[in-house]
Amino acid sequence: MNLSQAIEHRIFQVIQAEAQKLGVEVYVIGGFVRDLILGRPNTDIDFVANMHGVELARNAAKALGIKKIDIFKTYGTAHFRFGEWDLEFVNARKESYSRESRNPQVEQGTLQDDQNRRDFTINAMAISLQSENFGEVIDPFGGLDDLEKKILRTPLDPDITYSDDPLRMMRAVRFANQLHFRIEEESFDAIKRNAERLNIVSMERITTELNKIILCAKPSIGFKILFDTGLLHRFFPEMVRLHGVEKRNGIAHKDNFYHTLQVLDNLCETSDNLWLRWSAIMHDIAKPPTKRFEEGVGWTFHGHEDVGARWVPKIFGRLKLPLDHSMKFVQKMVLLHLRPIALTKEEISDSAIRRLLFEAGDDIDELMKLCRADITSKNEAKVQRYLANYEIVVQKLIELEEKDRVRNFQPPISGEDIMRIFNLSPGREIGIIKNAIKDAILDGVIRNDYDEAYAFMLQQAQSLGLKVES
Repeated sequence: MNLSQAIEHRIFQVIQAEAQKLGVEVYVIGGFVRDLILGRPNTDIDFVANMHGVELARNAAKALGIKKIDIFKTYGTAHFRFGEWDLEFVNARKESYSRESRNPQVEQGTLQDDQNRRDFTINAMAISLQSENFGEVIDPFGGLDDLEKKILRTPLDPDITYSDDPLRMMRAVRFANQLHFRIEEESFDAIKRNAERLNIVSMERITTELNKIILCAKPSIGFKILFDTGLLHRFFPEMVRLHGVEKRNGIAHKDNFYHTLQVLDNLCETSDNLWLRWSAIMHDIAKPPTKRFEEGVGWTFHGHEDVGARWVPKIFGRLKLPLDHSMKFVQKMVLLHLRPIALTKEEISDSAIRRLLFEAGDDIDELMKLCRADITSKNEAKVQRYLANYEIVVQKLIELEEKDRVRNFQPPISGEDIMRIFNLSPGREIGIIKNAIKDAILDGVIRNDYDEAYAFMLQQAQSLGLKVES
């Protein structure tokens, strides 16, 4: 195959010319080649030269009018941006690994050495930029055939490939999910055999690949592979424990692992918010330790939302996910995910709606997306009934928000106001009065109005023996 017409962009012409001046061979290699053949957009281009890769990068940047170039002497690589393109240059190299680390010993090599070290045949293809065979695809491992068959296969022995750099196992799952490819059987079995090698990979690298899986159109594909290969067991045991069904007195609960994946896939149809997707993954995470069988009732998971919300910081910390507003958002979603569905099962009071609005704040719309995704019943009539009830809840939310301005509200009288009015120092009385005002507004006893709140405050203060300072 020759792709000369597909690489007519000025970038390739300039790099070919500069390589010729230096007397070096240069090739495009890796993911850009794969995606070019698949017709997928990709603006990250890796160039491999048989020597002088950094010097080639400097000369190419100068010829393209680029002043800022990043050079990493330790790795012998260089990088710069040209418009929307990310260009990286490296010398062809061969690698050797020790058992304890995925960081290789690197030495100068040939194009073939460089292709040997690639993770998959579909990422080992190169395009020549030499004038005599410009655009020719160099494919020593049958990557073109694997692209056509939609197979993921390692160039060399998969046991060696995965043991040398265990992160490649996570990448295999990610590519299988993103590209809708099948991991070749020998390669799949090698992942199972080498799953424990994932222990030498930093959690940050694992989580980066995991997030890419979560951002796929249908992440359940990747999670099922992670489970079946044993990779998920290495870093996310809480999710693994969701798997399985227990039966007692002829009554079984659903498999919460597959339910979680269904919720995640459902949510992906309406949202590409990574942290809302994480909320779907975490929403039932604490069902195993809260599971009970009650005679005459069946299986219950009372309080799993509270326990799950408390688990979120611990799991985020271990997985090296951000412990910032993103974590707090997931925690809030897990804590509140049962509230809207509970409202659909009873007469919906204004007070309950106000409290939901107050606690969810600006995230109420995201919470409702999660709740809709959480309907996974195979009973279509039941699904439609829940969805219809959700619409009633949503309409109530809109009406009460317009009337009472409860979303993100702060009581009209602050703690500082209470201290000034009653000449108090900080203490428990202030919290009691503030909470009483907040609850009165949320319960509809008074409106979210300063004068009504002031009058109510005086009543509360009297019961505590407090007097207004004159």
